Amino acid sequence: MAGPRVLFLGGSGIISAASVARAAALGFNVTVLNRGVSSERPVPAGVEQLVADVRDPAAVRRVLGSRTFDVVADFVTFTAEQARAGVELFSGRCGQYVFISSASAYQKPPARLPITESTPLRNPFWQYSRDKIACEDVFVDAYREDGFPVTVVRPSHTYDPTRLPLLFGWTDVHRMRAGLPVVVHGDGTSLWTLTHTSDFAVGFVGLFGLDAAVGESFTITSDEALPWDAVYRAVAAAADVPEPQLVHVASDTIASLAPELGAGLLGDKSHSVIFDNSKIKRYVPDFGARIPYSTGARQIMAWHIDHPEARVVNPEYMALSDKLAGL
Repeated sequence: MAGPRVLFLGGSGIISAASVARAAALGFNVTVLNRGVSSERPVPAGVEQLVADVRDPAAVRRVLGSRTFDVVADFVTFTAEQARAGVELFSGRCGQYVFISSASAYQKPPARLPITESTPLRNPFWQYSRDKIACEDVFVDAYREDGFPVTVVRPSHTYDPTRLPLLFGWTDVHRMRAGLPVVVHGDGTSLWTLTHTSDFAVGFVGLFGLDAAVGESFTITSDEALPWDAVYRAVAAAADVPEPQLVHVASDTIASLAPELGAGLLGDKSHSVIFDNSKIKRYVPDFGARIPYSTGARQIMAWHIDHPEARVVNPEYMALSDKLAGL
């Protein structure tokens, strides 16, 4: 007998690919709808792939026809307009609609720690976060008014082996190995939570089909909170650099010289975050963050060793690092 029918909108991203794989492994009848195959994270064997642009509702309707799903997992909605389109498209077509929001939507700076699902949603620094809040408002209003079966999930910084959490990515690893100073925002002591995508998938897929989860919101993160200096040192250790030269620069200063990085720093990474995962653990007893970042950093380094095309040293980041470090 086929398992519950699950449609992933997206399915090839850092967060979603591991959830697709876990859902398939648990026996769900999984379909992925996106714009095409990802060479970085291909769809697992046995998973159906439908090709359409989610931003084109008419194309999605043509591809889906009259099909219905027990669960729709939405990784690709980022604005209120897109959320309204999702409500219109999937009303009456699914038993549960799981929307990926963001833990960056929580109050910044947080008035108290740990952050829970009842922490207010407010981020005056980052438009991305405000848009996610607006999406939640659309979905929650649809639930209250019409019973749209939404479940909101708020991940924090979730990673897989393909991505470095450092300010300048592989350029920072290159600088560590060359003995050059590496910029860390703030004083390096603010706490940050990094969640391995495989751990996240356990909690996320565990919510599928839970009637009690409809109308609820969930934080799904690791319980490990590390100072940013420790994050950089974990990467350095994985790169066989015992003593990286870390230089601390105020986030405001970095934002003034690199505006494209400023919103994410001031609206998220510069604030200490510790999350209370009690709620997801009550609903999904199997969930637990079992992969510490020290292990994740070694996985990241091993992946980059196997993928030389990802080891890109950005000359602009090199120059900016030198400027910020006072060289």
